[in-house]
Amino acid sequence: MFPFFQHLSHVIMYSMVSNSKSANNSKIQSKLRQSNIELLRIVLMLLIIAHHYVVNSGLMSIINNHGVGPRSIFLLSISAFGKIAINCFVLVTGYYMCKSRITMKKFLKFILEVLFYYIVIYLVFVFMGYAKFSLQDFFIQLLPVKSITTDFTSAYIVLFLLIPFINIFIKNISKRQHLTILAILLFIYTILGNIPIIHVSLNYVSWFFIVYLIGSYLRLYPTKLSTNKKFWCFTFISTTFLSILSVILGLVIHQTDKTFFVYYFVADSNKILAVITSISVLMFFKNLNIKYNKYINWLAASTFGVLLIHAHGPIMRRWLWNDLFKNPQMYGETSLPLHAVCATLIVYISCIIIDKLRIYLIEQPLFSKLSSVIKKTKK
Repeated sequence: MFPFFQHLSHVIMYSMVSNSKSANNSKIQSKLRQSNIELLRIVLMLLIIAHHYVVNSGLMSIINNHGVGPRSIFLLSISAFGKIAINCFVLVTGYYMCKSRITMKKFLKFILEVLFYYIVIYLVFVFMGYAKFSLQDFFIQLLPVKSITTDFTSAYIVLFLLIPFINIFIKNISKRQHLTILAILLFIYTILGNIPIIHVSLNYVSWFFIVYLIGSYLRLYPTKLSTNKKFWCFTFISTTFLSILSVILGLVIHQTDKTFFVYYFVADSNKILAVITSISVLMFFKNLNIKYNKYINWLAASTFGVLLIHAHGPIMRRWLWNDLFKNPQMYGETSLPLHAVCATLIVYISCIIIDKLRIYLIEQPLFSKLSSVIKKTKK
């Protein structure tokens, strides 16, 4: 076993540590790259916040009880894209990282950001009296990976570590083999996984691997169709409309069958409609002609921080959506649409401000010192 782990560490380090020339090239590319995908990341995060506005606040039980109506339709329409957005984030990762390397600096920033928010938010809630301090709970906050079944952050960390190995796999198979393995995996997880009498167990890590393969295939093997703006615009509009229609249909079915889940058709990332919509969204934004915009890229750089802050855990959900914004009480109000939009934007902007403060006051000074220490050790 020891030779295996030794080889494993060598592969990870080789993939993470790039030479100065490649690092400089990546910096130049990041500065010159268009901002269409960065805009997509911003839109996706707003959709995730809107999704949490509904599903994490107790509004779903109210919607189920009130049935089909203007307020229910509005709330379901803005919250239909939670799992689709998750797919899109991983598709973007596969699309770009299949031709990139994970540097040690990027990996450390990623892990330290996760741990920072886990620990600080927990302590803030302890100080506010929303949680009781215990060594066990504090120790849990020190674990970057908590659940790979349904926790996006934990699964994404695992995927992040696997990217060097996935890229080696991708580079050593042909286009036909790449397409074949995708067809097999999608048949198992998306076709068979959507048949009620067949049980296919799904966890985020295995699914993220499949979505990463999809994103990398779209990047490595472009076709004339992949650059057809009219086609992807039509597909984007159509699948978006169908996704909204599916949750409304789910609510209608729920009125006669209370066991039917309203979000069934887009309830998880492997649903057929969720997969098709995710690909359509990525390809639509990829074909948008948006040149480099420093403001868009500046906002998008804190996308993951926004997720870590507002979706921290059950206590955050209760405080944010029930105690602060009082979502359930707003259902009967005529100002519900305005409240939903304003709450989503307030959460997004507030989290952006918090994350930028973390970057400027903690992350940048820390890595500046680390860089100076590394330079001294090399002399």
